[in-house]
Amino acid sequence: MPTATIALVGNRSQSVRAHTRVPAIVEALRRRDGIVVDPYWIPSEDAEDPRVLEGFDGIWVVPGSPYRSAEGAVAAARFARERGIPFLGTCGGFQHALLDWARDVWRMADAAHAELDPSATEPVIAPLSCALVEQTGVVRFAPGSRLAAIHGRDSAVEGYHCSYGLSPRFAARLVEGPLRVAARDEAGDVRAVELDGHPFFVATLYQPERSALEGRDHPLIAAFVEAASASRPASP
Repeated sequence: MPTATIALVGNRSQSVRAHTRVPAIVEALRRRDGIVVDPYWIPSEDAEDPRVLEGFDGIWVVPGSPYRSAEGAVAAARFARERGIPFLGTCGGFQHALLDWARDVWRMADAAHAELDPSATEPVIAPLSCALVEQTGVVRFAPGSRLAAIHGRDSAVEGYHCSYGLSPRFAARLVEGPLRVAARDEAGDVRAVELDGHPFFVATLYQPERSALEGRDHPLIAAFVEAASASRPASP
């Protein structure tokens, strides 16, 4: 039976609804797809040391921002990106994956998250014009994107619990790739990105975990775990 060891980077809390759904997600994947998932919680502060993430088949930066260590969340996204490890970032994971990209690829040393630094001169992650706390909405997938292929359709209704997202000032930089827009909401704001040429690197502002609150499996989580399982070295 396929197995995938997944690092769940974040600060585990029973007050974060997405965290409480992980056991149900793991069981659903075992039952439906026959994949044994071994999830390990990695506190954000521990993820600052890249050695902590070595050996995992996949890295998932889960919701829960502000993390105890924003730098740990950024480091986890960078480690997965540079090492070619399947990566999923949801909600805060989306935000911090974009911070990593802005700092390391766009060379924006001052790229900041407005929740952590309200007076930042370069808030790549800024307050949403309308907070999306306990909200749902339609997202439209970019034609030809990995997300469109995963879902097998051009749109879906997704759930959110966030107040910050990518500043519209920087959205145009994601048009040409290799990190590119994978989904937008009906107003045209960026809600997901994916990285060309990577085995699996997807980050969403929405929370696919929330489908488990309704007893539904989510194709994005299944695709991530399948990619992690496929990346696992074959047993001798």
